[in-house]
Amino acid sequence: MVEGVQIHSSQAKEAQQQILTEDALKFLAALHRTFESTRQSLLVARETVQQRLDAGQQLDFPSETAHIRADPSWLCAPPGPGLEDRRVEITGPTDRKMVINALNSGTKTFMADFEDANSPTFANMLNGQVNLRDAIRRQIDFESGGKSYKLKENPAVLIVRPRGWHLDEPRVTVDNQPVSASLFDFALYFFHNAHELVSRGYGPYFYLPKMEHYLEARLWNDVFNFSQSYIGMPHGTIRATVLIETLPAAFQMEEILFELRTHSAGLNCGRWDYIFSFIKRRRADRSAVLPDRKDVTMEVGFMDAYVRLLIQTCHKRRVAAMGGMSAQIPIKNDPKANEIAMAKVRADKLREVTNGHDGTWIAHPLINDIAMEIFNKHMLGPNQYHIRREDVKVAAADLLNTNVPGKVTSEGVRSNVETALAYSGAWLGGNGCIPLNWLMEDAATAEITRIQLWQWVKYSIRTADTGEVITTAYVDKLVDEIAPTLRSATITEENLDIVSRYLKAQVRRDWPSEFLTSDLMGYLAVRDGCPAAWQRSVL
Repeated sequence: MVEGVQIHSSQAKEAQQQILTEDALKFLAALHRTFESTRQSLLVARETVQQRLDAGQQLDFPSETAHIRADPSWLCAPPGPGLEDRRVEITGPTDRKMVINALNSGTKTFMADFEDANSPTFANMLNGQVNLRDAIRRQIDFESGGKSYKLKENPAVLIVRPRGWHLDEPRVTVDNQPVSASLFDFALYFFHNAHELVSRGYGPYFYLPKMEHYLEARLWNDVFNFSQSYIGMPHGTIRATVLIETLPAAFQMEEILFELRTHSAGLNCGRWDYIFSFIKRRRADRSAVLPDRKDVTMEVGFMDAYVRLLIQTCHKRRVAAMGGMSAQIPIKNDPKANEIAMAKVRADKLREVTNGHDGTWIAHPLINDIAMEIFNKHMLGPNQYHIRREDVKVAAADLLNTNVPGKVTSEGVRSNVETALAYSGAWLGGNGCIPLNWLMEDAATAEITRIQLWQWVKYSIRTADTGEVITTAYVDKLVDEIAPTLRSATITEENLDIVSRYLKAQVRRDWPSEFLTSDLMGYLAVRDGCPAAWQRSVL
């Protein structure tokens, strides 16, 4: 339909006809042709930073932007309509039932996720766009198993998370290049819904993931300005919250806000990806070896410093400092175990609100009452921008503090293998968010397990309880033992074989892959109809 644009999939034909319209594809192609070269240069810059870190250079606050951090005069835009009070936000993928339940959950906002809680099959990506379009227009009624799902009055305010800058969308090419997955998700949602959202009293709101440099935020701001001009919308209508979930970004929080200041809705503590990035970016530093995943809590030094700096930074610039996700989910049929799990949630949310956060994340509607009760008790206004935290003094060394109490245990190794296999197997099967051992696992938590296994093998760590050295053979044995136990209707033998070989290959690499989603995307792409060349060898 559009010169230079090709669709390389026959999946979700009906959704393609509704979403991949001629005008929408023209808009996507214009974004690609304007911004793709900048995106690629920024991804190369990430590699350059990693090489410097591998050579022993330490991360620090950028000297070239000291004047931005020192200038008290600049502030970010005021909250967009419906974003003044964000005390509880629910997150989840964009399947139709989830969208309805999340919007009806009683939370203030719903982050509809095309990223870490989503498996990016073409059907998932396009049907998700259809579901959000219908939800905005209050046309999303749905029936399943004899049960009817309908939107209630006053649903949660919608925020959308596109995929990160590092990801391609191989099912759509422009001038024989795959488009940016970020721009694909953003463009289709914005083009079809921005004016409708404004007419209903809100606006196009986004969560922006995985950035590592303030120039990546500048790129998003340029995309916003271009896009608003393209459809005839005033600049500054868009609002975007940035997830601080990479170690380099923690040193550039003010700069990221500055670049997006006319569109900013604040920052979020993306805690799980942050732990993953902390290990990955310090991969050459043996002192950065962390203990079992369960021991890397929000109270450990480097995590606490990052939280306090984020709250101080946001409130200095008058935007929301959003808390993160507790992994616990309700446990049915075991009241005692459920109370222990919910006590952890209460403690986590109490820590966040008393630290000064303006809101928190939940992954399950049944946790809304717990989170809402705690924030209602301790946050009497719509937010806590007035809590400036001028007592906070965070140095670079605090963000790099590796003094983390805890040990590497045989159970921790086993748990990581199980989580990496179960999640990756489900992801290949089209499910990007799974409950496992009463924790909600998504791509971020799976990435922690993968990177920890690599790190423990790389540095020949011994388990504290058995004294065994964690080697490739050690991991191989666990993979072979655990994988057969995970087979189910949703995790097939074929997919388990792929992810088993993938995990074994990962722990043998000199350096770990950047993202498992990048590595495994080729399998989804080929199944969706892309050329076999997309399935590059990662095993």
